[in-house]
Amino acid sequence: MPFGACVLPDGRVRFRLWAPAATSVELCLENQAGADILLPMHRLSDGWFQLETAQATSGTLYRYCIDRSLLVPDPASRANPDDVQGPSQVIDPASFNWLDADWLGRPWSEAVIYELHLGTFTAEGSCTAAIQRLDYLVDLGVTAIELMPLADFPGTRNWGYDGVLLFAPDHSYGTPDELKTLVQAAHVRGLMVLLDVVYNHFGPEGNYLHHYAPQFFNEHHHTPWGAAINFDGDGNGCVRDFYRHNALYWLEEYHFDGLRFDAVHAIIDDSLPNILEELAATIQAGPGRNRHIHLILENDGNQVNYLQPGGFTAQWNDDLHHALHLLLTGEADGYYADYADQPVLHLARCLAEGFAYQGQASGFRNGRSRGQPSRNLSSGAFISYCQTHDQIGNRAYGERIGMLAPQQRLQAGLAVLLLAPSPPMLFMGEEFAAVTPFQFFCDFQGELAAAVTQGRRREFAGFTAFADPVARARIPDPNNPATFLCSKLHWACLELPQHQDSLDYYRRLLALRRTFIVPRLPGQSGSGEFELLGATGMRVCWRLTGGSRLSLLANLGNDPVAADLQMTGSAFYISQADLPEAFAAGYAPAWCVAWYLDEAPI
Repeated sequence: MPFGACVLPDGRVRFRLWAPAATSVELCLENQAGADILLPMHRLSDGWFQLETAQATSGTLYRYCIDRSLLVPDPASRANPDDVQGPSQVIDPASFNWLDADWLGRPWSEAVIYELHLGTFTAEGSCTAAIQRLDYLVDLGVTAIELMPLADFPGTRNWGYDGVLLFAPDHSYGTPDELKTLVQAAHVRGLMVLLDVVYNHFGPEGNYLHHYAPQFFNEHHHTPWGAAINFDGDGNGCVRDFYRHNALYWLEEYHFDGLRFDAVHAIIDDSLPNILEELAATIQAGPGRNRHIHLILENDGNQVNYLQPGGFTAQWNDDLHHALHLLLTGEADGYYADYADQPVLHLARCLAEGFAYQGQASGFRNGRSRGQPSRNLSSGAFISYCQTHDQIGNRAYGERIGMLAPQQRLQAGLAVLLLAPSPPMLFMGEEFAAVTPFQFFCDFQGELAAAVTQGRRREFAGFTAFADPVARARIPDPNNPATFLCSKLHWACLELPQHQDSLDYYRRLLALRRTFIVPRLPGQSGSGEFELLGATGMRVCWRLTGGSRLSLLANLGNDPVAADLQMTGSAFYISQADLPEAFAAGYAPAWCVAWYLDEAPI
């Protein structure tokens, strides 16, 4: 890695910093006796400063002194134990004893993803504590955990999207070695580990790059967070290298099995290849040659050119979530309005073809067209879910779907989602109907904290329920520690029958998926077919590996649907015992779901 602190074979440490706007840079080594050591760094070409010294070793705390006036942490710090304003720490990655040499990952066709936030997944909120829940996840039927961003953020609590030191796991979760131990423990149990990374902006506090490397940003492109990351302007080479090496760092140094790239629609890059294409090619030519590496996008643009042949494995499918959420809850505010005309049509199209919006105009986006045709991609390119950190946490009070939808509706929706060919994703705790919310929380101070709190409440001013300022004032304060603490999962509720029943239902569905669906997914290509049945019914069919035919028949409405409901194949899931008789009589009862598998050749 060309950035940061690197322990050399002879024990010395090489320090490198890209500071093109600095006149001088000194390495400041923290001395336990209180007298810091300042060592001048050598100026190299193209804005680089470097020093190799025997006065530092693994564990040494250090900073960079810019122009003899500003002390800053290393932007490529591997650890920052005293938060983002404090000194960085030299880490020797070779000192960790990896025991997973035989681990090559798992094919994407087996993916059942469990998104979790390390700080709220357990009471302790640490990597070490999370290990104690891995056997539970295996028993649930999960094959991959997806960690929300870990890059060092200001304070002790954050969703992770305010990271500023992108190579340093936040110390509130544990040391680098403890994170590696978590990854290794997951691999021992056959679990993949994916990491959410944020390459579209830095957090609002603790980023010093503007002071000594303003070329890191491009003022010609603007984002909701200010000037864009400079992927295509003058001096972009070092910036692109920074992110290429960050992606490789997590995959190689921490043995992660894949990355989820946050909000790539907010990455502005007019160069060819753009940074996303370069990242995918770099990873495929690197760790992707020898093991399964899965690259996942969040992309509001619904662009298909990145997916599968474009180097990325799959995309979060918000279209499916929004249509399903509207059906389950009746909520049609905000972006849900785009799906309110025919929610069953939008959901059926997502199940069969990937996106609902494949170039159509979006009313929520002021009539702009959104998306590209997606029916030529396989189902594996679209990750399905009924809950995510966003869809829960961006609500004013962080309510989960179980608090919003009647149980019969929710169970029908889950039967559709978890047995469809697309890889499903759960958000931590949903499987046992967690009653704890997942609210937006952070740990800023002073004026920034007040601005974030006020901004959070202003976001809801357009909603009828929060038109009154008094109602908005009741929205939880993100900076209040209580907002974070109430978002922690309460695992003890598993002792109550209703939560155990919910867990058993998820286990049953995922066991059916493992038995009937997963073995027939490898090699599947192309889309499915769908037809609408009455106002709220749908039939969706897919061709899977070996010529087998998978079929779904569902009525996601309050009234029975009359139609020709003859199905071929054997039913492996029916939501009500009397469904075969109802179908034979020509109607589908309210909120019913049935799945069929036909092994006959094409």
